Amino acid sequence: MEIHVPELSVVAIIGDDLRDKKSFLKKNFKQEEIFSIEEEKKAEKRLKAGQLAVIHLSSKDENGYKKVIELSKKQHVLSVGIFITKQKRDEENHMRGQWEEKLKKKGFKQVYEINMQGGFEDVVIKRIKLSNNKREIKGPFDIIGDVHGCYDELCELLEKLGYEVDAKQHQVHAKSGRIAVFCGDLVDRGPKIVEVLKLVMNMVEEGTAYVVIGNHDSKLQRKLHGANVKVIHGLEMTLEQLDKESPTFIMKVQDFLDGLVSHYVFDEGRLVVSHAGLKEKFHGRESKVIRDLAMFGETTGKLDEHGFPERLDWSKDYKGKALVVYGHTPRAEAKVSNYTINIDTGCVYGGKLTAFRYPEQEIVSVKAKATYYESVKPIV
Repeated sequence: MEIHVPELSVVAIIGDDLRDKKSFLKKNFKQEEIFSIEEEKKAEKRLKAGQLAVIHLSSKDENGYKKVIELSKKQHVLSVGIFITKQKRDEENHMRGQWEEKLKKKGFKQVYEINMQGGFEDVVIKRIKLSNNKREIKGPFDIIGDVHGCYDELCELLEKLGYEVDAKQHQVHAKSGRIAVFCGDLVDRGPKIVEVLKLVMNMVEEGTAYVVIGNHDSKLQRKLHGANVKVIHGLEMTLEQLDKESPTFIMKVQDFLDGLVSHYVFDEGRLVVSHAGLKEKFHGRESKVIRDLAMFGETTGKLDEHGFPERLDWSKDYKGKALVVYGHTPRAEAKVSNYTINIDTGCVYGGKLTAFRYPEQEIVSVKAKATYYESVKPIV
């Protein structure tokens, strides 16, 4: 039996036989990773430092379950429940579904059950990297701002960056081992959304590009899954263009969007890319809160005079060690603030499509060929 434990998570070992739990813990985890439920503060300290924490508790400890889930939410890490039992096989089959259901109802994201009747020699704990952890990849990178269906400009920009582009076949050859990273919002508002999707999806499939999810990409994802979303702000253009494509391609788009993460951490933690930026304390973690912040940024909860969410400038107080590259808020020029840079230069609004080269820290842009969509808000 193989149990997948995310490298940064809180793992609850649940059971009533202390000897069994101790044997299992000793075999699979380091001593410094293991805590009783009474040592939750020590466990929290490890999680805060970006390290795995394992907590053992009784199956009847309802308050213990609550503490583990609260800890996972507070530290924005996944919760894993491993239930250890000694039931006979027929009893186990009867109880398995009940325990899985119980633990998932309490908030555990992953649930496993181990029957000690047969021992646990065949149980393997496999530590899994988080999908946003690309620390070992050091570049060089070409990070590209919000494309919004501006295919011609994207092809021109990639060529200017030194890539070989076959626009008709939606193929790109990366020279010198460079990697493209897209800041999200590939779709909506622009004239050639399908072409952008085909090219970027091909690059990702070939291992020459990474993409983080933008709020427009997320809205399309939810629509393709049947959610009742408002078809406004350019989504109507995406759906109209997708309507001419095959069901097979639309399914590929859905799978592609389903696989996008909130942000990436590259180069041993020196570089972070997200759609709307991200504070240091969230780097390398994953939760719904982080996903929303990475897509939309921080807001006041109020609407501005144009009817859009009023945004807070998180970058003005940023003091993190990682360089954060993002988009989302269109600017006339790329905006540097502390150790962050916004590279959304409003191509779809008639501005520019911009790339940031790393580690060179160079800006490369191409001008929009037209104004494809009128901005409600002035771009400054």
